[in-house]
Amino acid sequence: MKKYIILSAILFTGITFAQENNPKLEAVGELVKTTYYFENGKVQQEGFFKNGKLDGVWTSYDANGNKLAVANYDNGEKTGKWFFLTGTNLNEVDYSNSNIASVKTWKKDALVTRD
Repeated sequence: MKKYIILSAILFTGITFAQENNPKLEAVGELVKTTYYFENGKVQQEGFFKNGKLDGVWTSYDANGNKLAVANYDNGEKTGKWFFLTGTNLNEVDYSNSNIASVKTWKKDALVTRD
């Protein structure tokens, strides 16, 4: 399972640089909000760059608009908790110094929702 999480994390970060479609760029203070789109016009991935490096929260979606992953960067470094939604599982990967510190997995039916 850890290999799957690592592969997902690498794939998620690689999408940012492998896009063939031109992203939408928007200045937000000292940050650049960047949004990538699927061919169908739906958002594929969005987040911020600061001084040319990934920074803050990045969110990835599937072609139907469903959230797939939420990641955090600080000055280009992977940090904090990343979440990957895969089928019936929610995977939490905790990063420290851009290295995986821990991985937790929850089954969808065990999740608590708030109304």
